[in-house]
Amino acid sequence: MTTTTRPARPTAWRNAVFAAFALNGFGISAWVARIPSVRDHLHITVGEVGILIFGLALGSVVGLVLAGHIVHWLGGRQSIRISLIVAGVALAGIGFGTTVLSNFVVVLVSLTLYGFCSAICDVAMNVEGAAVEQKSGRTIMPLFHACWSLGTVIGAGIGSAAAFAGIDPVWHLGAVGVLLIVAVPIVARFIPDAEHVDAVGAPAAPLTFAQRMAIWLEPRTLLIGLIVLGMAFTEGSANDWLALAMVDDRHVDNGQGALLFGVFTVSMTIGRVVGGPLIDRLGRVVALRLSGAAAAVGLAVVILVPSVPVAVVGIVLWGLGASLGFPMGMSAAGDDPTRAAARVSAVATIGYVAFLVGPPVIGFVGDRIGLLNALWIVLVLIIIAVLAAPAARERAGRFARAGSGDSPLT
Repeated sequence: MTTTTRPARPTAWRNAVFAAFALNGFGISAWVARIPSVRDHLHITVGEVGILIFGLALGSVVGLVLAGHIVHWLGGRQSIRISLIVAGVALAGIGFGTTVLSNFVVVLVSLTLYGFCSAICDVAMNVEGAAVEQKSGRTIMPLFHACWSLGTVIGAGIGSAAAFAGIDPVWHLGAVGVLLIVAVPIVARFIPDAEHVDAVGAPAAPLTFAQRMAIWLEPRTLLIGLIVLGMAFTEGSANDWLALAMVDDRHVDNGQGALLFGVFTVSMTIGRVVGGPLIDRLGRVVALRLSGAAAAVGLAVVILVPSVPVAVVGIVLWGLGASLGFPMGMSAAGDDPTRAAARVSAVATIGYVAFLVGPPVIGFVGDRIGLLNALWIVLVLIIIAVLAAPAARERAGRFARAGSGDSPLT
């Protein structure tokens, strides 16, 4: 069985998926930027902030586990539309619960709902991204993820400006929520519906619940999950600990630590912007091995070399190497259209476990042996991801339809 899409303008479809990624990133960064304001309005402790963040994480994990079934039932377009609209309502609920009600429980429930919806959208937009790749005949998943990063940058910038201006969370988060509610239906119009057909073009039954669950046990799914686990851990460890590790172990000041983290994020963004053509030229397996090698070498330089200027070179290699692993894993998971929703859901769940579990593990170990020494754990996971790289090999005829008369996406 394969999946075909009803007629749609390919470029508009691609741009709509770009917008979905950006809106999802924009929404989460709006919350992150206002965490200090939320804490102050609710008069809560750091531990209670941790409970709020746990609620977000719990909602995300539940959403990821169920996303494969939801996307399979509703389709990518409806899943993106409904999940982001409800996420907009949840963001407004966070602001309302913070400023107007000053109610911890309302904020916690709203955050949990937001995490659930954001995760559903995450899987749906990656499934659509994989479908766009197949239609276009070239790798563009890294660009989709770069759009997510761009959305977070814009959202964080607006959130910072709102905080500096003294704008209450109810107005800021409410406005972001309204933006999602208004923008998403417009974006979703350009994402085509999909229908399942068999090899001769006749309608085919969708996968059953048991078949979707069985995907979790497929060796290829688990190996792609290992790739995403290792590369997500590589990215997440830098996001959470790079600046602090350089301050504590290399004795730079706080501003320099932040700047070094900025070097990493810029390198990540550049890698995702320019990585698609490299993947198409080399293939996923070689590209994964090269990016893994770059990340490993860069990380080893950061850990072993005490010179800060040399560490900058290592950070650049680390960022470039970490940039493509997660997008390539999503592309590989979405290669088979009939299994894309279930497989992307499984792989994304494994990857996001790394984002959630990785920081506490590094922090716990780093508290005992130093943060830079704790990063050897990340190096081991990079090696495991590289060894699993053959699982991401392109399916035969993956881009066969690009020359079949459909206009490529340009």
